[in-house]
Amino acid sequence: MRILAVSDVEEERFYTHYTPGRLDGYDLIISCGDLKREYLEFLVTFAHCPLLYVYGNHDEALLEHPPEGCENIDGKLTVFQGLRIMGLGGSYRYKPGPCQYTEPQMKRRILRLIPALIRRRGIDLLVTHAPAYGLGDLNTLPHRGFQCFGKLLDKYRPKLFLHGHVHRNYGPGIPQKTTYGDTLIVNACGFCELEFPPKA
Repeated sequence: MRILAVSDVEEERFYTHYTPGRLDGYDLIISCGDLKREYLEFLVTFAHCPLLYVYGNHDEALLEHPPEGCENIDGKLTVFQGLRIMGLGGSYRYKPGPCQYTEPQMKRRILRLIPALIRRRGIDLLVTHAPAYGLGDLNTLPHRGFQCFGKLLDKYRPKLFLHGHVHRNYGPGIPQKTTYGDTLIVNACGFCELEFPPKA
């Protein structure tokens, strides 16, 4: 399965400088948040494949006007062509507003999905906006990761973990791909093309 992961920053070659056929060949597009509705609608229209998304911390507009033709998987466990996908959008809470959570709040969101996790016998792919704590996050409150995401990785060992939020130009040496146990972690800011099962 060929996956296009996107997040946070619009990629000009897919949008403003689009050429016919540039989005061909993908089986699935996954957005990790903070992308405007028009961009997501453009991608799903010209790629001719499903687009799944979670909310970023700046996605208040999507709450009122969801992107047409796209599927919201935030707070859900869905299955696509046998691939078990859990979506958990939002960032660590650093100011009042939607799409931001404290650690206990995010943990409760995960607990609500435990019956689905048991029924599906785990997950293959975890999709979030924020990273896991200590795994690609930054030492600032707005870009702090969630400890409960790390516990998900430890317990269910998904093959792939996609997140956004931490732009790779925020500091030197921020990698796009890392591994944690059996999981390939991908910072999807901008875009990343992937195969599933993943290749490092």
